[in-house]
Amino acid sequence: MAQIPLERIRNIGISAHIDSGKTTLTERFLFYTGRIHEIHEVRGKDGVGAKMDSMDLEREKGITIQSAATFAVWGDYNVNIIDTPGHVDFTIEVERSLRVLDGAILVLDSVAGVQSQSITVDRQMKRYKVPRIAFINKMDRAGANYRRVAQMLKEKLGHHPVCIQVPIGAEDRFLGVIDPIVGKAFYFDGEKGEIVRTEPVPAEYADQVKEARAEIITLVADVDDKLAEKFINEEPISNEDLKAAIRRATIALKMTPVMCGSAYKNKGIQTLLDGICDYLPNPKEVENIAHDQKNNEAKVILEHDFKKPFVGLAFKLEDGRYGQLTYMRCYQGKISKGDFIVNCSRELKRLKIPRIVRMHSNEMNDIETAYAGDIVALFGVECASGDTFTDGDVQVTMTSMHVPDAVISLAVAPKERAATANFSKALNRFTKEDPTFRVHRDEESAQTIISGMGELHLEIYIERMKREYQCEVIAGKPQVAYRETITQKGEFYYTHKKQTGGSGQYAKVCGYLEPLPADAVETYEFVDEVSGGAIPREFIPACDKGFKMAVEKGSLIGFPVWGVRCVINDGGFHAVDSSEMAFKTAALMGFREGYAAARPVILEPVMKVEVTAPEEFQGSVVGQLNQRRGTILETSNAEGYLTAVAEVPLNNMFGYSTDLRSATQGKGEFTMEFARYSAVPKNEQEEMIKKYKEKQAAEAAARK
Repeated sequence: MAQIPLERIRNIGISAHIDSGKTTLTERFLFYTGRIHEIHEVRGKDGVGAKMDSMDLEREKGITIQSAATFAVWGDYNVNIIDTPGHVDFTIEVERSLRVLDGAILVLDSVAGVQSQSITVDRQMKRYKVPRIAFINKMDRAGANYRRVAQMLKEKLGHHPVCIQVPIGAEDRFLGVIDPIVGKAFYFDGEKGEIVRTEPVPAEYADQVKEARAEIITLVADVDDKLAEKFINEEPISNEDLKAAIRRATIALKMTPVMCGSAYKNKGIQTLLDGICDYLPNPKEVENIAHDQKNNEAKVILEHDFKKPFVGLAFKLEDGRYGQLTYMRCYQGKISKGDFIVNCSRELKRLKIPRIVRMHSNEMNDIETAYAGDIVALFGVECASGDTFTDGDVQVTMTSMHVPDAVISLAVAPKERAATANFSKALNRFTKEDPTFRVHRDEESAQTIISGMGELHLEIYIERMKREYQCEVIAGKPQVAYRETITQKGEFYYTHKKQTGGSGQYAKVCGYLEPLPADAVETYEFVDEVSGGAIPREFIPACDKGFKMAVEKGSLIGFPVWGVRCVINDGGFHAVDSSEMAFKTAALMGFREGYAAARPVILEPVMKVEVTAPEEFQGSVVGQLNQRRGTILETSNAEGYLTAVAEVPLNNMFGYSTDLRSATQGKGEFTMEFARYSAVPKNEQEEMIKKYKEKQAAEAAARK
């Protein structure tokens, strides 16, 4: 396969709120670029399902669970596409995709507009500085409003939206789109919208299109100096000038081009593909930074040059029929089948590449060489998600993706003893593939605990164990990931003395604990203010270790302690009896002393819940949220539907889907994502502490 010039490569992702039509849109991309020859719907009656939803579970539930990669050719351009899940429980799939992409399409529903998950994916795009085009989908829906949704981009997401199309009609009269830049109307004929008919602008739209072009020039000139100069000097602005300015401003993250269409009705997709090629960056136009491990982590800007040493990032792992499949984005240089590469994030072991493939959902196309700018998959390369690979000539690492904390846990065990080996295999594979899926063993209860981003997240993995590993699982009641913290300063003066024949143990630590500021990034901080050699320097790290051990398990209900600064400012030692162990123990016990004095409280995860239901059920929806200790943040009504946004403690959300369905005749839907940690009410806290103490007493009695 001939190497495509970098200028003609686009690496894009499709992200949006659940049910906005991402997978349907990708399906149309593949059809119009000739990658597939038949369109299948996400919840199609033919039982085939969309190409990009290759898992049986995805087809049954009609949702995307894993991000899927594919590639297509549009005109002279090679477009690598990653379709990502919309459900917040699978947010890591969006994180890891955006980490390696150069551009993205933010899909919005023409009626609902910017929804809660749209805000989350937009935040992720901003985190990785990904330029994006906003595509307003479902223009055929009753209540579709292109301009209103574009305005929501400005109000809710802080974008600088520029509508670069004019829809021809809306709702059931949505016929096509007009491009005011070139002054042409596009209609999509044929059974599947495959014939693009270009016509002059209809007479009734002439004034609107003229105004739209003038508005585009004004809005783009606000954020692009070159165009602003021409605009101020009243020089003529050609179509090429305007397109180039839109491209510059989009790549510089100063504006968001807004386009529209209906993926389901096959309208506006080919013009969106043109927009991707015209306005989103090629790999050369994005700055990628690595850190030189041989030079104190100095920043190195990677160049998409095939002659330079190879650098690639493994961003996703999958366990396939032929072993581990490692998805990799190539940032510099090139690799070929049979080459050796080195994992710079781990033990610097040389690995041989036996096979390189380009992915088309779950199909593979073998290739000999992968170049900078490509997204490929490798076989036989053992690693973890987020590892950096080079050809060994350089030793650099790239920053990995942001991994959110788990908010929910379940105790699980195989139903039959014979399935234990498969149970372990499944857990090993899932933790390797998904950094937000965590497994640990609770030593006290001897249970295996799985943790994740929500009920659906864990439910899917339990179902996958049953289907893929023939291992039925018994799951306990979901356990919320509580945290503990302190609310005031608490001092400690602890002396650890132990004399048991021979050398004893002696260490004295003095200091205080105090709450960290609410906006602190870290959850634990150690400050050494010891002066005059009260504690010898070699024992200071032991104090830090002791405090770290103490924050792992708080004394209220045994959950980790967050948001605490541990300060030591004095102490004492013995020339013979002081040791690292003694100071570690003194710090651990000193922490407990200070913790008791610092008015500790229990924190619970609070979720942001967005509910949509027909307006007639408004009273029931709001009432249910209030019953679950929810705080209503906003309610809005549009096109006969209510949208309520509330913050509700996660512990009160179990079983909510059933209650919502029964209260809304099955018409209500909700999405939920982690918002923050908040203090548990006093009466509930006392009840929780009482139960924890009873449990500890029972376990102590059982040990005797």
